[in-house]
Amino acid sequence: MKKLVSIIFTIVIIGTFLACKTPPTEDMNKAIDAVTRAENDADAVTYAGNTLVRARDALTQMQAEADSKRYDSAKNYAAEAIAAAEKALTDGKTGAARAREEAANLLNSIKPEIVQTEGELAAAKQVQGIQLDFNALDRDMASAKTAAAAAQSSFDASNYRDAVTKAQPIRPILSGIRTRISDAAIATSRKK
Repeated sequence: MKKLVSIIFTIVIIGTFLACKTPPTEDMNKAIDAVTRAENDADAVTYAGNTLVRARDALTQMQAEADSKRYDSAKNYAAEAIAAAEKALTDGKTGAARAREEAANLLNSIKPEIVQTEGELAAAKQVQGIQLDFNALDRDMASAKTAAAAAQSSFDASNYRDAVTKAQPIRPILSGIRTRISDAAIATSRKK
């Protein structure tokens, strides 16, 4: 009986030793798949780039450890790569939702400003003796409307960062138009 226990104990020790000496292929494949999924997710790439870099770095370290036959360490890096890739996917979705909301709010706030500015410009054109370069104001108004359409197009294509970038200059353009109209209206009223 003692001999049988000794043999079983020896087999368990050898099995444990051999288990540590084989590459964690399944874990490594899962890590590669997870990082590949994250790299192919547009939101993860756009909004979670730093996390994705950590996942790639862990994958690189995993491979280096496996090549050096440090399989326990390779398995740890595989787990780290999987966790970072999953976090990149989650952060990407969160970042896209936040960017979408920011872009939607910006576009929704600009639309009434465009209408208001168009109304003020139309009213200014009716004022006798007002000193304004209406051609320049019309060009600025057209520029603001073109930028708004381009921002909306980017938004519709789910390119929220681009939508925000294209929409941000619109408000100053509209404000400049309204300021010139206001200044000219004040100057015209003083002349009367």
